[in-house]
Amino acid sequence: MTEHKNVLGTPLEVCSLDPLTGFTRDGSCKVTEEDIGIHGVCVEVSDEFLEFSKRQGNDLSTPSPLYGFAGLKHGDRWCLCAPRWREALDHGVAPPVNLRATHEIALNYAPLDELLKHAMEDEHH
Repeated sequence: MTEHKNVLGTPLEVCSLDPLTGFTRDGSCKVTEEDIGIHGVCVEVSDEFLEFSKRQGNDLSTPSPLYGFAGLKHGDRWCLCAPRWREALDHGVAPPVNLRATHEIALNYAPLDELLKHAMEDEHH
């Protein structure tokens, strides 16, 4: 089994178990070959970001019971698609990132210094 690493080069940590997140719905933002959306960035969503995402055509705040999705609210942690985080960054609404739970593939979409600028408060060293 491949060990998934985070953007800091250490083992990938869990992003969220409540709500249960990740492409594989195991709480981790690991990226597998099947994950064409690259759900590798562990973020803490804000109302501002959720509104932006909805305007971009990806409504993350409305429940979708068919998929067992309760809808996200401000403060929830979620594995976000790396290209969507980059898009939010470009529009000035990038949500805070949990670096230890963000898959290293995110570095293909945003340089580490940008991710560091958006690190969650508890991750500033």
